[in-house]
Amino acid sequence: MTSKETRPNAVVSLYPELDEGVLAQVVQALRTGDTSALAPARAAEVDAAREAATFRDGVRVPVGEGVELDAALWLHNGEGPHPLIVMPSPWAKQGWTVYAVQAMRFARRGYHVLAYTARGFGESGGEVEVAGEADIADGIKALDHLVSEAGGPGAIGRVGFLGDSYGSGISQLVAAEDPRVHAVVALSTWGDLGEAFYENNTRHVAAVRTLLGAAATARLSARTQKAFDDVLANENVEETLRWAASRSPYHRAEKLNDRQVPVLFAQAWHETLFPGNQTLKMFNALSGPKRLLWSIGDHSGPEMTGILGLPNRIWQDAHRWFDRHLLEVGGGENGDEAAAAAFDEESGAEDQVVSEVMWGRALESRPTWHAATGTPERFYLTGPADGARDGGLLDKPADGLHTTFTTGTDTPATVADQILVTGYAELAGLPKAYRTGKIDRSAAGVWTSAPLPSRHQLRGVPRLRVTVAADTADALFVAYLFDVNALGIARIITHAPYTLLGAADTPTAVDLALQVTGYDVKAGHRLMLVLDSVDPFYGGPADETPGTITVTSPDEDPSYLEIPLS
Repeated sequence: MTSKETRPNAVVSLYPELDEGVLAQVVQALRTGDTSALAPARAAEVDAAREAATFRDGVRVPVGEGVELDAALWLHNGEGPHPLIVMPSPWAKQGWTVYAVQAMRFARRGYHVLAYTARGFGESGGEVEVAGEADIADGIKALDHLVSEAGGPGAIGRVGFLGDSYGSGISQLVAAEDPRVHAVVALSTWGDLGEAFYENNTRHVAAVRTLLGAAATARLSARTQKAFDDVLANENVEETLRWAASRSPYHRAEKLNDRQVPVLFAQAWHETLFPGNQTLKMFNALSGPKRLLWSIGDHSGPEMTGILGLPNRIWQDAHRWFDRHLLEVGGGENGDEAAAAAFDEESGAEDQVVSEVMWGRALESRPTWHAATGTPERFYLTGPADGARDGGLLDKPADGLHTTFTTGTDTPATVADQILVTGYAELAGLPKAYRTGKIDRSAAGVWTSAPLPSRHQLRGVPRLRVTVAADTADALFVAYLFDVNALGIARIITHAPYTLLGAADTPTAVDLALQVTGYDVKAGHRLMLVLDSVDPFYGGPADETPGTITVTSPDEDPSYLEIPLS
């Protein structure tokens, strides 16, 4: 597969509901002082920001070898020293302008801010390296530039890096390498990029195609294009994983731990670009101050209203995080104890984990991830009861499980209708409805529990232990966990893919971690586990000749679904 074949014909936005016109109006008003095109409240905010800070866009940050980054600068006018915030851009053609409203708000609060467009995007020079060493060096140079503009090292306070999406990974990596960075905010982020490309031997082809589409107007380096090509072509897997490892904050976590750098993470439960488990792995690897916000939705959706300047709990937490770890410690004209006191008075402000539970939208706050995780309960996979077409999920093993389904045929069991967009529908209270009766049982294995006698609160990482055998050399299966009502209409709780490699006709015991979840199943509803072999989000094996997959439950190693119940 050539690079030309994998470059998209049209730009795909990672921010499908972003109103670029709103951001453009804010930037123009900041530049000129003319707020006539803005709503009254936004106009007042821009006026206040212009009074508090000096704004400059069109800033060029030299980063070496003739490359300059396009940036914008907010310098607080009050007597300092002031803490600093650097904001690397998302993976988007809009570049730094995505941060215009929030950067303005940080500046009003007492920070000097520099937001920049990552190399290879927009008006910045260079080529896209996907958070490679050049991007880390760029972040350091951007900080150097801000320090210089703010009056030099003796005139500044503490330093924070904040990024959404692409900028979040760069922010973590810069913080690991530059001891001047005191705190990080990482929104819709990744910890292990390898797992975002390959999960359980399975290629995330929809995610890679989406990233390519979002970078259709960017300038990708040859090495970056090769990495994406290789994922789509199912080639050079180990080489790509090595390439991804150097771009993964997880592999530099010890450097953050050495300095106890505080990191705030925000992630969506149904994240389709950077699945939650790899971010959770990064979170659990950190020993310093940390906080993890879980939300309904998909990539960057939960923080979107804040990008547009509307009330948003994630951005509110980001401001509190920096106030606590930068502003209050670093001093400045606003460096009193008021913000820290307000932070402490917020419910759960001291807790490490705050979860927006599906689907009641209640917020749960827990002191640690361990405290947020439920107690494992097992549901054993069994064969169909008399007169039933589906297998069961029971509280103890039973004899006779032998379920075979054909591969190569998709079923209505899918991750989502459309990457990113389905998550925005979830945010609007419209999760995808699955008609479980339409799942072809010849192309899928299905196991269903009895109606649950009480509400089941799933908190953590569900796990599947299952013995499978395929009659082809390699075989993909995707496990979906559904919440099914009395009418057979389901909502997806979580899922995970798995590819058996080189196991033709050999029963193999598979331990599969489904993606982390925070979900309440109502009393009277059923749990349904579905295994099928095709999903548009994932790439199948090189040889996609149809075959069969057989699921069994040996007496000595029974198959079961384990869910963490709180």
